[in-house]
Amino acid sequence: MAFDIEMIKKVYANVVERVDAAREITGKPLTLAEKILYSHLWDGNPSKAFTRGKDYVDFAPDRIALQDATAQMALLQFMQAGKSKVAVPTTTHCDHLIQAKNGAGADLQSALNTSNEVFNFLESVSNKYGLGFWKPGAGIIHQVVLENYAFPGGMMIGTDSHTVNAGGLGMVAIGVGGADAVDVMAGMAWELKFPKLIGVKLTGKLSGWTAPKDVILKVAGIVSAKGGTGAIVEYFGEGAKAMSCTGKGTICNMGAEIGATTSTFGYDESMERYLRATDRSDVADAANKVKDYLTGDDEVYANPDAYFDQVIEINLSELSPLLNGPFTPDLSTKAGSDMTKKANENDWPLAVEWGLIGSCTNSSYEDLSRASSIAQQAIDKGLTMKSELGINPGSEKVRYTADRDGIIGIFEKLDAKIFTNACGPCIGQWARYSDPKNAPKNSIIHSFNRNFAKRADGNPNTHAFVASPEMVAAVAIAGRLDFNPMTDKLINNNGEEVMLDEPTGWELPPKGFEVKDDGYLAPEEDGSHVKIAVKEDSERLQLLEPFTPIGNDISGAKLLIKAFGKCTTDHISMAGPWLRFRGHLDNISNNCLIGAVNAFGKKTNFVKNQLTGEFGGVPDTARAYKAAGVKSIVVGDHNYGEGSSREHAAMEPRHLGVVAVLVKSFARIHETNLKKQGMLGLTFANEADYDLIQEDDTFNFVDMNEFSPNKPLTIEVVHADGSKDTIIANHTYNQGQIDWYNEGSALNLIKKENA
Repeated sequence: MAFDIEMIKKVYANVVERVDAAREITGKPLTLAEKILYSHLWDGNPSKAFTRGKDYVDFAPDRIALQDATAQMALLQFMQAGKSKVAVPTTTHCDHLIQAKNGAGADLQSALNTSNEVFNFLESVSNKYGLGFWKPGAGIIHQVVLENYAFPGGMMIGTDSHTVNAGGLGMVAIGVGGADAVDVMAGMAWELKFPKLIGVKLTGKLSGWTAPKDVILKVAGIVSAKGGTGAIVEYFGEGAKAMSCTGKGTICNMGAEIGATTSTFGYDESMERYLRATDRSDVADAANKVKDYLTGDDEVYANPDAYFDQVIEINLSELSPLLNGPFTPDLSTKAGSDMTKKANENDWPLAVEWGLIGSCTNSSYEDLSRASSIAQQAIDKGLTMKSELGINPGSEKVRYTADRDGIIGIFEKLDAKIFTNACGPCIGQWARYSDPKNAPKNSIIHSFNRNFAKRADGNPNTHAFVASPEMVAAVAIAGRLDFNPMTDKLINNNGEEVMLDEPTGWELPPKGFEVKDDGYLAPEEDGSHVKIAVKEDSERLQLLEPFTPIGNDISGAKLLIKAFGKCTTDHISMAGPWLRFRGHLDNISNNCLIGAVNAFGKKTNFVKNQLTGEFGGVPDTARAYKAAGVKSIVVGDHNYGEGSSREHAAMEPRHLGVVAVLVKSFARIHETNLKKQGMLGLTFANEADYDLIQEDDTFNFVDMNEFSPNKPLTIEVVHADGSKDTIIANHTYNQGQIDWYNEGSALNLIKKENA
């Protein structure tokens, strides 16, 4: 039986009335995304039509998922909210703090040895406040959610940008910062700007070497890494229905890489099969009773241009295997000669050192089975692996079942490294080099979602390419980035020419899923007696102190850094070795913006201290300004804060005295995170004004006393020679968000209201 089945039945009991009311109010047929949004309004039944991309709307999500790296700060904040129990079903998953190095058993034990303090803290807080807890090794949060909690037509938020994976089971699942999750855990509404809608019509059918992964790689190449910002992507068409549930999850998962709010598919037979295979026939039965309300209306899909803001059509029968990268997930190249040409033109290493299969994006039973069919051919045809191979199963259920069915054994025969059921290399938890910064130039290929510089192994010279699991296996066998398994021959150990056959696999395990210990711990019914201890001298955990309001007198603020080009949350708050400090705000603030490229000098972690005239690291300079009582400002480029949802990227600058972040444009989650922490997230009204900012600039906010919705702010920029420029800065704050600013943070406002 499913977790929280009564909650799910309640959602389905309300969906008919609420969707019918929304159709009447809007006067039109509805997309699936609209049905889910309108059926999850905080006020219940809809009473007005919302304007996409404009109206801020309060929602009531059904559930929350937290991963260990972000759960620490989220739960530290929740402990300040004055509540005895979470208001909606919530789970904590320990998957980020396990480094990939020697293999599953040794790596898991190492994580337990080094992070036990954190795991114990998360387990005790979960037990006290009523959260389900998934132990280290239980699996990657998004695969575990898909197997246990996701349900068609539901709304979920999670403190990880790839929460969107649950769209593969027909949810609107959205990645948020921890402060957003705290609001909902505390029984408050969750606010979101009503999204725009992008429709992707899938015609034809996947076959041969083409996989669901290639669909999202193609979409990323079409819309770019920021083209989905502020929108929900809804997939439909016969090609969508013919795809497996976990394949749909892969596509939704990587929607985060185009900046989409989330992605989703309508409920269909593949989702029903998956629900029943994962012991949730009760959910499938309930969904079948309202199935017309769990997908878009027929009129919408018949005439999508009339109902979506943008429509993309992809013929799956014509789609070719793609490799996206390096250094960005939206640079698509067809397998084979196109890659040869592009690699030679750009000096990308064609030799591939590692192939990596897994992560939350591609670690299902189907993914492993299709990749293993290629691995088995290497054994049968006498081929020697030219690259090293690493495998991260998505969950203990997937790993145990795949091991029972011989799939893991196939990889082991090729000397593949089987890592823990955890994120590992995908999030930088890969101990590949002892000195990553000085590691050699090389190429790797993986089935993960992100491939920013230094993302997997800390090496800025690693060129990472994203592909389907079956293509990763094929390229790893060949050892060449431009290998095309559809046309290219390989020489086996007997000197014979052989070709790889098309991959085969199973959508679901023929003998069903099986697991001995799935790693789940249920919370106590009454956790009031549970004690939570945080040592005062801990370097891993630190109880939070409320932020004080910045106020309306912002003058004499100094430029901390003018970030040049791509500045993701990885640049603002790196993962990798820094993950160990995710529960200690002061310690992790020592990584604040150390990966951002300074526009002056084009170096990282090297900025001018205007008080001394000397140059130093960004955190050190920020601390010097803060100690002197001087406010500071960060300036940035386009899509600032793209990538992971980690709120540390907002909390660290706030902790170090940054009062405003002024950029050309924001990634959605990061902009919200800045607002939640009581600081200013602003955009240039005229993007060209970015070029006016000089290294020794001082900022005076002229009209902060008039800070109000829809009214731009005026900033006087004073240069070192005494000359001045006046810059107009736009913002998207509504009155509720201005209240967060005035109170010092959204959490401060929650505490005040609870008191």
